[in-house]
Amino acid sequence: MILELVPLAISRLASARLRALLTMLGVIIGVGAIVALVSVAQGATSGITNLIEGLGVNLLQVSPGASTTGFLRGAAGSATTLTIDDATAIAGIPGVAEVAPQASTVAVVVAGSRNTTTSITGVTPEFATVRAYDIWRGAFLSPAELDRGLRVAVLGSATADDLGLGADAVGSSITVGGVPFRIVGILQPKGILDDQVLVPLPALRDYFVAGKSLSAISVSVVHPENIPLTKFAIRELLRQRHDLAQGAADDFTIIDQAQLLSAFGTITGILSLLLAGIASISLLVGGIGIMNIMLVSVRERTREIGIRKAVGARGRDILVQFLVEALVLSLTGGVIGVVVGVGASAAIGAIAGWGLNVSPSTIALAVGFSLGVGIVFGVWPARQAARLDPIAALRYE
Repeated sequence: MILELVPLAISRLASARLRALLTMLGVIIGVGAIVALVSVAQGATSGITNLIEGLGVNLLQVSPGASTTGFLRGAAGSATTLTIDDATAIAGIPGVAEVAPQASTVAVVVAGSRNTTTSITGVTPEFATVRAYDIWRGAFLSPAELDRGLRVAVLGSATADDLGLGADAVGSSITVGGVPFRIVGILQPKGILDDQVLVPLPALRDYFVAGKSLSAISVSVVHPENIPLTKFAIRELLRQRHDLAQGAADDFTIIDQAQLLSAFGTITGILSLLLAGIASISLLVGGIGIMNIMLVSVRERTREIGIRKAVGARGRDILVQFLVEALVLSLTGGVIGVVVGVGASAAIGAIAGWGLNVSPSTIALAVGFSLGVGIVFGVWPARQAARLDPIAALRYE
């Protein structure tokens, strides 16, 4: 019965193509917006996840805790509670692969007639392994350069671009905060933390940052399953080294990749729901359009309804007929909307660099929502048609 009504509904809608298209427009826009916006959120999540995973292998980041001056509590990382001795002690914990202490400042870097202001980070040779950096040209900092405190530098890819330096820049000189440094390498781009200059930690202390405090300690763990245990061991070690009393707050912070991924996952999940909710408003508008056109159709076909009832059609048959027409409208609009949404997602993904991220569940949800809109907004006009008195309908002109 219902399958027989589908071709009839299609022929009815085809007889008024423009009106049907305008009616479906709201559904098309709504479904397309849902598919596109949700896929953009999923693509952003995928991009952020790749960036976080690219920070390093099995990475733990130890940062100094917030400092307190008088009654004012400073921002996290403003304290000076981590030292090179802390990093050396952490390296002795079982399960720790490598440790990379670092300190940083900001300075003006000049190469020829070009300059840029960027982060200057003092590191050790282990930094490249712990933070999973690859060299594009030249080499990374060596133990000999570290021990002698040589004025050598490795440039991030973004910094090299800002200074107009290419593959032939290795061996040339730049000035960092007015101090000459020789370029020994340029890093491969990672998409994050590419705008920086890496120098030996002793050189940073000699020329830019006084004292022995560190801005962070990066720790690479041997096995991913050992991260929680290693994190606990580092916390207990630092509390003991910093003479923290029982119950006293930590004066440092340890963050692992799982925490970062969980935080970003929560944020992007909420963002996806918000965007889908906003896009759903267009679907509701499209549903109102379907209800409006179906009410007009009932009025135009009053005499036809009367004839059908006169020859034996039941009210249920009339209701199903008009409901099927509403569902054909909404489903057709939903399918076209999916095509539009996937196309928009592909274009945005190509521009943003994360590719096409459209899950089957998103498409199923969008199509299901469009069908739901067709049912909800098609029932009332269908009931109106089913309730028409056949005698009054036959007299209708």
